[in-house]
Amino acid sequence: MALEGVMRPGHAQVRVLELDKAVTFYRDVLGLVETGRDDSGRVYFKCWDERDHHSLILREADEAGIDFLAFKVRDELTLDVFRDKLEAAGIETEEKAAGDLLETGRRVRFTLPSGHLIELFATKTQVGNGIPMTNPGPWCEQSERGIAPIRFDHALLYGPNIAEVKKIFIDILGFYLVERVLTPDGEGEAAIWLSCGQKVHDVAFAEYPEPGKLHHCSFLMESWEKVLRAGDIMSMNEVDVDIGPTRHGITRGCTIYAWDPSGNRFETFMGGYLPYPDYEPLTWTFDNFGQGLDYPQRKLHETFLTVVT
Repeated sequence: MALEGVMRPGHAQVRVLELDKAVTFYRDVLGLVETGRDDSGRVYFKCWDERDHHSLILREADEAGIDFLAFKVRDELTLDVFRDKLEAAGIETEEKAAGDLLETGRRVRFTLPSGHLIELFATKTQVGNGIPMTNPGPWCEQSERGIAPIRFDHALLYGPNIAEVKKIFIDILGFYLVERVLTPDGEGEAAIWLSCGQKVHDVAFAEYPEPGKLHHCSFLMESWEKVLRAGDIMSMNEVDVDIGPTRHGITRGCTIYAWDPSGNRFETFMGGYLPYPDYEPLTWTFDNFGQGLDYPQRKLHETFLTVVT
């Protein structure tokens, strides 16, 4: 599938309560690669198999949560096209200058009706994945440290007005709806899963009364065995686990949800089917949401609906 518009999630900036403790966790337990620190004190990370300079930024703050989620678009011309489309739809945009984030070009920022800040960018320095570009091997030393996910995969965001959010992502940004959970009355959507390529989702939203909330950032693992190994590492390091190891009905992915030291939920995820834009979205009724979340137990865990940052 040719990716001509939005290509993939690019990075998330996450607020943490104690920066040093968070850096140790994301570097040594989750196994991300630290790639830089800026003058404002932010710390930058990438997953070992990502080529761009960073996909996660940590900022110390008094409250945990997410500052913004960014998507990488095809090129600078595409960035201008999206900015113009957003403005034409009455959505105010702000341009952040190149260099405001380390090794990152200019970004176009806007606020969703759910209260989340979204950014689009086209340029970021590629630092490689530790494997040679000629005659590469299948892994490198960085791939063996900690949980060691291969990429930042997606985020689930909680907030109000997700019907309006859905229109922005589909009508302006070119995403398509892959799956959805209906509201209890069957008249609306309680949660939506959206893709910009052939992944089962690149971002998801759930209806929630408070704006701008983070449910989780998800990191992709290579196999179910790697997810189980991640669970071992979590237990060895006394990480608080929320749900799993288990399998989703929604997306068919295999998962463990857990919390970082600041209370931000993260996911180690693998699997999922390969959708296409012409596929009819899969629908879950609210009474089967538990099966969609935790297929073996058919359980809608209370924390999944109520614990956000």
